[in-house]
Amino acid sequence: MSLSLGLLPHSNSIHLKLKFCVNRRHHKFLASTPKSKSKFSSSSLLLSPLTRQRHVAPAVAEDQAPYTSSDDKAQAPNPTNTSSKLVLVIGGSGGVGQLVVASLLSRGIQSRLLLRDPSKALSLFGQQNEDTLEVWKGDTRNPNDIDPAMFEGVTHVICCTGTTAFPSRRWDGDNTPEKVDWEGIRNLVNMMPRSVKRLILVSSVGVTKYNELPWSIMNLFGVLKYKKMGEDFVCNSGIPYTIIRAGRLTDGPYTSYDLNTLLKATAGERRAVILDQGDNLVGEVSRLVVAEACIQAMDIEFTEGQIYEINSVKGEGPGCDPVKWRDLFKSAQANKPSCTSSLL
Repeated sequence: MSLSLGLLPHSNSIHLKLKFCVNRRHHKFLASTPKSKSKFSSSSLLLSPLTRQRHVAPAVAEDQAPYTSSDDKAQAPNPTNTSSKLVLVIGGSGGVGQLVVASLLSRGIQSRLLLRDPSKALSLFGQQNEDTLEVWKGDTRNPNDIDPAMFEGVTHVICCTGTTAFPSRRWDGDNTPEKVDWEGIRNLVNMMPRSVKRLILVSSVGVTKYNELPWSIMNLFGVLKYKKMGEDFVCNSGIPYTIIRAGRLTDGPYTSYDLNTLLKATAGERRAVILDQGDNLVGEVSRLVVAEACIQAMDIEFTEGQIYEINSVKGEGPGCDPVKWRDLFKSAQANKPSCTSSLL
């Protein structure tokens, strides 16, 4: 059986055929790309047993790489930069996760994804060189679907998994808050080697107040309670961590076409950042801002072992400037009133 996936948005799209070969013990991915004179280079998919399926997407043309707007070019990351990091992203096809991956790729940071459906990576991120992006098939809800080999060489983990607070189609297949926000986090942390330099976990504001109004309404089906249980498990794991509690998420999620232009398209929209501690924030936050906060926190040493809440409002913010982000995190950690970022 073969599945042909068209890669958008360009009209000269490449179709990657995935052939699924199954026997009693192995489920393998085989890949081939049509021969052409395009700027894309082909790459074979790596073969692996069922519990450690790895899928490598081929290289992307330079003009398809997501990037910031022209207004932010002075502070935008250089996609040609080399990095010693290998970042494992959990939930990389979700609204925040896809922005995390796009930003990592634009910085030239080697990334590894754990996805239930590896083919989503092709439609979201285009074709990537195997030295830039690897995609592993797995599911944090089931410990047997997390292969320890996936963590080999990983320096940082960014976890952006989540589901809806109230019953919806996204709950199909036992994709409930208990399974995703509690059992999934517990399974991930239990399998994670203690050599990981930092785990960045995206959580939610209000998790410490799920028995109080108005948070108790949002927690009718346990989403805040289970997120808090996941947080507590991370905090007690011994793994260096930073937790980013996001307000109500805005902007996106995006399609594959939007992904190639989203950093430019969202520039100037809800980019002014409000960071605080103590679970006192109530408000909204751009997914792009949350993704950037996760990436910046990896390199700020004093964010280790800390929990932050994040909102954003309309206006210019820190963009990709590490100095401005460092100042924001430090101001929040100093127990000052909520601080709003500025480009001034």
